[in-house]
Amino acid sequence: MDDPAPTPMSAQASEQVSTELVAVLTAVVGDTPVVLTTGTGSQLPSGPLRSDHRSMQAGLRAWVEQQTGHRLGYVEQLYTFADQGREARPTRTISVSYLGLTRTEGGPAWQDWYACFPWEDQRTVRDGNTPGRQVLQQDVLPRVQAWVAAADGEQRRQRARRAAVCFALDGLPWAPELALQRYELLYEIGALPESGASDVVPGVAMTGDHRRILATGLSRLRAKIQYRPVVFELVPDPFTLGRLQAVVEALAGQPVHKQNFRRLVTGQDLVEETGETSTETGGRPARLYRFRRSVLDERQVAGTKLPSAR
Repeated sequence: MDDPAPTPMSAQASEQVSTELVAVLTAVVGDTPVVLTTGTGSQLPSGPLRSDHRSMQAGLRAWVEQQTGHRLGYVEQLYTFADQGREARPTRTISVSYLGLTRTEGGPAWQDWYACFPWEDQRTVRDGNTPGRQVLQQDVLPRVQAWVAAADGEQRRQRARRAAVCFALDGLPWAPELALQRYELLYEIGALPESGASDVVPGVAMTGDHRRILATGLSRLRAKIQYRPVVFELVPDPFTLGRLQAVVEALAGQPVHKQNFRRLVTGQDLVEETGETSTETGGRPARLYRFRRSVLDERQVAGTKLPSAR
């Protein structure tokens, strides 16, 4: 008698699975948030978990240093991706990602966040334009609205609500921390090259699921700066409050109210004056600050909600 056909459970058990370690290492150069990449800038530092790695973090650090020459400082686990069908690989890959913050002088290995997600930068530049908003209006929203209009009844209402929440439609505010949700919606409607589409919105594509992983890091960091100060590693010591605000705005992709920001930072005893000043801005000497040692040690201290620009 022939052997019975394998059951779905036995088929799953025979499936080969590999584990990939991926680093989302972020810095801010000037007013530009950047991420460390390899190759042509389309891939995050990554590599398989090997038997000689004593831990996943140790493996991650080894791959990042080997591929980029950069030594990792503080990192935290970001997310584990195990979806099937998102990457063209012969074996199923579980991607374990980590988020790290650092300082850098920039260079070809560092990719601009907003080159990958141009619609996410909602800041107004010096000429009065908001390039990210232009991409949103001209390229992103027409595709999203066509996707909504292609449905009927309850499905259309659900699509319309999802689009409104993600892209600040129908009077809803722009939520910077929804970067991943916006990326996932664009992937779902076939507006990204990673989804196999040819008619796509602007933005640098990345290998496999790496732009999705980067979007996850972007969302995580934006969410965290709304309730706790996690930018210690991104600003020089000492720093001006203007520099601190510029870093927060670069990460958030939107302006914050200057006086409210300063009042919140100083009112929560997050920083202390050094007694020195800086003339780098070219105007009046600006006071220099450092993060309080207790804040640096605790890391879990409550931060500040982003004050909206009025």
